[in-house]
Amino acid sequence: MPELTTTDRRLIAALRENARASITELAHIAGVSRTTVKTRIDALVSDGRIRKFTIETDADQQDQVRAITTIELQGSMSRAVIRTLRAIPEVSSIHSTNGAWDLVVEVRAESLQQFDRILREIREVKGVLNSETSLLLSSVIE
Repeated sequence: MPELTTTDRRLIAALRENARASITELAHIAGVSRTTVKTRIDALVSDGRIRKFTIETDADQQDQVRAITTIELQGSMSRAVIRTLRAIPEVSSIHSTNGAWDLVVEVRAESLQQFDRILREIREVKGVLNSETSLLLSSVIE
């Protein structure tokens, strides 16, 4: 099976948020044309990457790998790093902070293998000096 492109990952992330999003909305979110969205979604369905379009309930969140990654930045690279991190579909939130770490990033992945790839991608971002990641195991209170 071919590797997912960045566009594919953006589309899948957008569809996870709203499986009813229109082609126009998806094109805007992914930053590509409507034709590209239609072609990529058709290919993802054909390849079996997208098996169905459905709703998400709170029970669906239980199977996701979720983590908090704290990041130390190099000097004045914060804007460039944040811009790069925002382009990673599995990054669900980014917060600036004070103290030893400059950013706190929440990551959501479908598997440990996908999580490992995302973590590697984050660590390779130019301007990221150091990071520390904690997997979220179970919710104590919500």
